[in-house]
Amino acid sequence: MEIKSADFITSMADYGPFAGRGLPQVAVAGKSNVGKSSLINRLCRRNKLARTSSTPGKTRLINIFLLNQQFHLIDLPGYGFAKVDKREKARWGKMMQDYFEQAEELRHVLCLVDIRHEPTEDDKQMNLFLRQMGIPFTVVATKADKISRGARMKQLAPICRALLVQPWEIICFSSEDGTGREELLKLLEAVTAPEPEAAQAHTMEQPT
Repeated sequence: MEIKSADFITSMADYGPFAGRGLPQVAVAGKSNVGKSSLINRLCRRNKLARTSSTPGKTRLINIFLLNQQFHLIDLPGYGFAKVDKREKARWGKMMQDYFEQAEELRHVLCLVDIRHEPTEDDKQMNLFLRQMGIPFTVVATKADKISRGARMKQLAPICRALLVQPWEIICFSSEDGTGREELLKLLEAVTAPEPEAAQAHTMEQPT
């Protein structure tokens, strides 16, 4: 797949109807400042498609993008920002839970974690929630350019242990140098296809 068109559709505080709803959806989830907006911009080769900020917690709405006139990319609010009060955290949590419960078009979730750090409790809770809901997902380790290629496997080990995935199931990604972009595009093509059989290779199942 190549992204030939990418358009911002809308932002919403509460998930509901929007223009064009009904197409397959892929959601992007992760803690604040993990690089969701940067990933979307690099993926689409549009520097300002999704707003980026050095301030964690900037994305407080569900942002919807239409890619190739074929599927929607859903940018979910970042979680785990300590400086937000409990009421705001609860609102974000309800917003995302409502989305996952209502988005019948959802095909896959990209779960972003920072490759340099162990997953947080919020990351683990998101992982558990998706497993319990039976929602297919792929872990994407962002900011891969910040460490050497040789050090990546060592950095992936604690991520694998915390999120119950294998190293080969993780996509290492960098919005700076484009690492992992082609692999991510192949995943998107598979999971948004009419018969997404190829997506099974990326679907994380609960180990038995």
